[in-house]
Amino acid sequence: MVYYIIGFSILSYLIGSFSSALWYGKWFYDTDIRKSGSKNAGATNALRVLGYKAAILVFITDILKGFISAQLVRLIPGIISGTEIFYQLMILFGGFAILGHIFPVYSGFKGGKGVATMLGVVLALHPAAAGLSLLIFIIVFFFTRIVSISSISAAIAFPIIIYILERNQSHTLTIFSILAFLLIIITHIKNIKRLIKGEEKKITLKK
Repeated sequence: MVYYIIGFSILSYLIGSFSSALWYGKWFYDTDIRKSGSKNAGATNALRVLGYKAAILVFITDILKGFISAQLVRLIPGIISGTEIFYQLMILFGGFAILGHIFPVYSGFKGGKGVATMLGVVLALHPAAAGLSLLIFIIVFFFTRIVSISSISAAIAFPIIIYILERNQSHTLTIFSILAFLLIIITHIKNIKRLIKGEEKKITLKK
């Protein structure tokens, strides 16, 4: 089983390292997204620079990176679905995908913040929690039009949602929900500083 774990961890990182915002921008728009807008290789900057069609494609691709990587656990013989080791390996592989998204080996280790890829991992782990977190994101975004505060709000809600739905039945999911929240906060430090100063830009659809 050790060889499966090592192999799938590497594969997950490589899957996560496909920076869709960067490569779609170069392939279809002849634009290096890291040189425009917020210079972040993620769906939000793709929306600002490339338009909503590209942003939707980037968002879906980044979700799939996390979802597919987490599901690799199902290919390991002897692992029973729903057990703690099952969840732990899902998180391990999903974590490597998120790491690849943030530090992609194919593009100079300069990637995005990992929100969409994290959503893909959560979707694989706990669809109900993923759906509720996404709903909170959408509601906050509807009123603020600011992606960062929407992402942070969903991240804050995620551990609470897991607690309510699971009631500590899985310590692995509880710990993961807290770590996921912390990761989103850490990757949004600059955004939080801009929010405090009132300098964070709202999203407007131009294309």
